[in-house]
Amino acid sequence: MHAQEPNMETGVSLPGTSLLAPRASVRCSGSVAFVAAREVDVSGLPRTIESASRKCYVAPEKVQVFKSLEGWAEEKMLPLLKPVNKCWQPQDFLPDSSSDGFMDEVVDLRQRTKELPRDYLVCLVGDMITEEALPTYQTVLNTFEGVRDETGGSASPWATWIRAWTAEENRHGDLLNKYLYLTGRVNMRAIEKTIQNLIGAGMATHIDNDPYNGFIYTSFQERATFVSHGNTARFAKEYGDSQLATICGIIASDEKRHEIAYTRVVEKLFELDPNGTMLALANMMQKKITMPAHLMHDGENENLFEDYKFVAQKCKVYTAHDYSNIMEHLIEAWKVGSLGGLRGEAQRAQDYVCNLPARFQRLAERSEERFGKLGTHALHKNREFSWIFKDETSL
Repeated sequence: MHAQEPNMETGVSLPGTSLLAPRASVRCSGSVAFVAAREVDVSGLPRTIESASRKCYVAPEKVQVFKSLEGWAEEKMLPLLKPVNKCWQPQDFLPDSSSDGFMDEVVDLRQRTKELPRDYLVCLVGDMITEEALPTYQTVLNTFEGVRDETGGSASPWATWIRAWTAEENRHGDLLNKYLYLTGRVNMRAIEKTIQNLIGAGMATHIDNDPYNGFIYTSFQERATFVSHGNTARFAKEYGDSQLATICGIIASDEKRHEIAYTRVVEKLFELDPNGTMLALANMMQKKITMPAHLMHDGENENLFEDYKFVAQKCKVYTAHDYSNIMEHLIEAWKVGSLGGLRGEAQRAQDYVCNLPARFQRLAERSEERFGKLGTHALHKNREFSWIFKDETSL
């Protein structure tokens, strides 16, 4: 989970909302990606940032930067990957089907999970579905100019990272999927249809093949998944399932390690090309950080993603405040506010970016107040999820 768009029903400005430009379409290599946004003042936004989303051209200088960083990536990124024999595996946290005590372990698991709240289950399933769409994320990484795996087995450090990162992430959906299956409380066929639909639909990241945009996006998303899985871990413990808390916690730990890798890349870009990186950061903040699963669909509910966002906000698994806090965290990590020597539009972009967290916090507070004023009836409006059985869908 992850950056999200605004919930128009509640007025909650969920993570990922672009508050900087009117609705517009972005043409890129013959395809159209829609940038949902509200009509807000863009006077502080450099013109090059306004128009950047309309192009897929990546300057050769940017590609060369990444070619020159292959040695750096091998030294600074690859060590953040764990050898397979030192990684946890899903079976470490699941009942052993080869054991004589397998059925007893399943009974214990079902006993622990039978009291998990319905809305929490929706959030957990949504997290799992997002993780299971991993093929799309590897595909997106391989669109970054200067970074992509050109052969499917390239020995370049960037390609090695993409494949190994994918392999580590693959365990997340695998573990959550099996655990939820064993609870007996979710409709696995509906979930599997949603996963297949999501992978088939892909995602619109607005990265435009630009590796600067790409690593800003992945830095934000890894931080967002760290926060989301951390929250589901905390709530699982409160609800009495210590094993599920451990599972969500170790997944969050992986996401944190991956976040460190991606933020290192952007930190290095600020060192080598502060003006270009500042413009890219402002560009991505304008276009919004979209949730990887924003195109989810189960074949039944046309508003599935909107309903899912509503529940995530309601349960405080991932909120507008989280989005703003992530933005502030990355701005501080990259020392954006103290960067000197920026020129022209990059300097204006710096001012624009540094003012965003306070703006988003104010919006989050107003939205939270409005959310709270909706009352019990509005909050518990029927929102049917095919993921959980019909007697459990009134949220």
